[in-house]
Amino acid sequence: MEMQQIIETVRGFDGALAVTPESGSAFPEISWGDAYFYHAPDGRMPERTQPYGTIVTKDYPDDASSELDTPGRFRVNIHVGQARADELITTASSATQADVFQRHPLYGSAGWVCVIDPAERTADAVLALLREAHDAAQARSARRSRRSE
Repeated sequence: MEMQQIIETVRGFDGALAVTPESGSAFPEISWGDAYFYHAPDGRMPERTQPYGTIVTKDYPDDASSELDTPGRFRVNIHVGQARADELITTASSATQADVFQRHPLYGSAGWVCVIDPAERTADAVLALLREAHDAAQARSARRSRRSE
């Protein structure tokens, strides 16, 4: 599965915003080439909300365990909640293994899972989980709106 296919799928979700910082943009250089997924029906990146999913294309200073500096390699990260993460992660795997669900190397304890280079084993599930994460973000947004009325 290609990174662009995932981004385009998420862009098709109702109210989704896929932020994809490019080289030379106003976003921090380290984020260039990555993708961040939000529920943002107004099309503006939320200021106080974390994304429900991301795609990273490189090692970050505090997160190099997935060896993403290998050309063409990327990792999809999805907030699924702790219970769902426990269901998905049934066996231990190497932090560099592709096409398997793993706990996120930094945010696994907060209910984030990840897949390096989703392919045959995980591609459909990755898209389904991104849809679920989007729907959950949409529900949270609706609750916040009702409280502020």
